Amino acid sequence: MPTLRIAMLNMEQDHKRWHLRRELIIEQLAAINPDVFAMNEVCIPLQTARWIQNVMRERYQRDYALVQQTRVNGLSAVEGEALLTRLPILETGNFDYRTRDIVALVARLQWDSRAMDVYVTHQYMSRGDDSLRLFQAQQLLGWIDTRPDAAARIVCGDFNATLQAPSAALMATRFRPTQTAPTGFTPLADTDGSVSHPTWPRMDRCFDYIWLDGPIEVIESRVCFDQGSTADPTLYPSDHAGVRADLCWAA
Repeated sequence: MPTLRIAMLNMEQDHKRWHLRRELIIEQLAAINPDVFAMNEVCIPLQTARWIQNVMRERYQRDYALVQQTRVNGLSAVEGEALLTRLPILETGNFDYRTRDIVALVARLQWDSRAMDVYVTHQYMSRGDDSLRLFQAQQLLGWIDTRPDAAARIVCGDFNATLQAPSAALMATRFRPTQTAPTGFTPLADTDGSVSHPTWPRMDRCFDYIWLDGPIEVIESRVCFDQGSTADPTLYPSDHAGVRADLCWAA
């Protein structure tokens, strides 16, 4: 039965030396060679998701369809969520949490003659109380429940919470994470040497997930986009590592 490789990454918009680290993203994306690639924080002014789509086609002859959903209100011109896929797209949809301009997208994909919903979302920032993320997780699960006719569901994204937090723990009551190895934060630094969350240890917690629901089995899952530049130990694809998983339909 055909296997599926899926990967996700928080792109960190165009911050922290984008024009240098984007080459690391492309190189490592080509090595991973996923069928489906979910992205948080794509930069709308630079159209970074379309840039990746075009470079993968021109440089590696790999064709992906792009689904993209901007955030709402003032952030609609700033960032969004995106999905690249080699699988046929049956339909798409989007959801506005109506909190902090955050959104989710869904693409119903055809995998081995079955319909599978892949969701991409980014929950509220990791600092502070978890109550808003818990609300968003409740809203997300409620939206997913309105689409019960897919054979399986996958949710990808930066949830800004470890499994000990109520929001991620709620997701875990319905979905299975493919892995929980640390994804944040890499040593990526800006030109002035500043890093994300400077008071936190590097790579000590898992925020980023590929969640599964339905008759899907994990063949292998691991952290990805975690290789820095050989010439610069402070240059990484993003301030988060990503996640990749090889999946198959359960027998």
